[in-house]
Amino acid sequence: MANFNQKLTLFLPFFFFLILKLQTYAQGDQQVPCYFIFGDSLADAGNNNILLTLTKSNYPPYGIDFPLGATGRFCNGRTIIDVLTDLLGFKQYIPPFPKAIGRQLLQGVNYASAGSGIRQETGKDLGQRVWLAKQLVQHSNTVSRINGIFGNSRVASDHLSKCLYTVGIGSNDYINNYYKPEIYVSGNIYSPEEYADILAKELETNLKLLHSFGAKVVAVFGLSGIGCTPTVVEKFGGQPICYNKVNSEVQLFNDRVQTLVNRLNKNLNDAKFTYVNITSIFAEILPQIAYINFTASCCERMKDLGTCVPFSAPCSNRSNYEFFDGFHPTESTNKLVGNRIFTTKSPQDISPYTLQQLIAA
Repeated sequence: MANFNQKLTLFLPFFFFLILKLQTYAQGDQQVPCYFIFGDSLADAGNNNILLTLTKSNYPPYGIDFPLGATGRFCNGRTIIDVLTDLLGFKQYIPPFPKAIGRQLLQGVNYASAGSGIRQETGKDLGQRVWLAKQLVQHSNTVSRINGIFGNSRVASDHLSKCLYTVGIGSNDYINNYYKPEIYVSGNIYSPEEYADILAKELETNLKLLHSFGAKVVAVFGLSGIGCTPTVVEKFGGQPICYNKVNSEVQLFNDRVQTLVNRLNKNLNDAKFTYVNITSIFAEILPQIAYINFTASCCERMKDLGTCVPFSAPCSNRSNYEFFDGFHPTESTNKLVGNRIFTTKSPQDISPYTLQQLIAA
C-alpha cells in the first residue's frame, strides 16, 4: 500500500500537468470565449420563430442541408455567421436569444431578427421583428444575467471584453422601408444621401451603446449588393443582372459606415472596430466560379415576400446557385464569403483590422 501511495504521489503532478495541457489545447481551438451577433435575416438563427410575422423560415426547404433541419435560418444550410462560428472553433452554433439559458450565455447569443432594421419602423408591414435598438435591450438583459452567473461584475466585464461582436444590419431599411414608398414615408421625404446619413447616425448611437455594455471587439458588416438579389431585380428590372441604382444608393450608406468605424476607433480607444466590406468580398469571389447561377433562386418563391414556398422542392444542384431564395445566399456562397472574411488580409475587404488582428489578445 505504501508503494502504491508513493507511486500515486509521483504520478499526480504529471496527471494534473497533462490535464492543464489538454485544457490549453481545447481552449486554443476556440479563438474567442464568446460571440454575440446582431443583425437581420442574413444572421437570424431562429429568433423570429416565436414572433407573429411573415418573415419566417422554420419550414422546409429551408435547412435542407443543415444538420438540424429548418431552424429559422434563411438558407439551405449554414449562414455566413455559422461559417464564422465554425472557423472560430466553437463546438456548437450560437443560440438565438429565446433559447440561450444558464451558462450557455457565456458562449454568446444571436439576436438577429429577419425583417428588422436600424430604424424601428422598418419591416412593420411584415409583422413583429426585433430592430437593432431592441436587440441591444435584449443584450442588456444578457449582460445582467452574465453578471449574475459570475457573481462579480468585474469578472463579467473582463469576459465580455474578450468576446467578438458582429453587427450586420441595414438591408431592410432599404428593401422594407425606403423602397416601399406606398407604405413608408422615408422614400418620399429623404434623398438617398439624407437617408444614408440618418441610418449611419442611428447606427452610431447603437454601436456606442453596445460599447457601453462592454463590447471591445466589434466587426461591422457593410451591406451587400441588394440590387443584385432576384426579388429586387424582378421588382425594378436590371441590366444585365443587377439594378445598379439601388446598389449605388446603398453604397452611400456603406461609405458612411466605413467612416463611422474609423471615428469610433479614434474616440473609443479602449476598443477595436473594423469594417467588413461585403460588397467587395462578393465582387472578389463570385467571378471565380464560372458555373454559378447569379440570377435565379434555388427554391420556388412567394412572389411578394421573396421567401421559399413552404415544403416546395428546391433545386438539386444548390452549390451552383448564388441565391437560395429571393434575397438570401446559398450555403455554398456563404462558405466562400465566410472563409474570405476570416482569412483575408486585403484592406479593401476588411479594415482597419483583419479579423485575426481584431480577435488577437
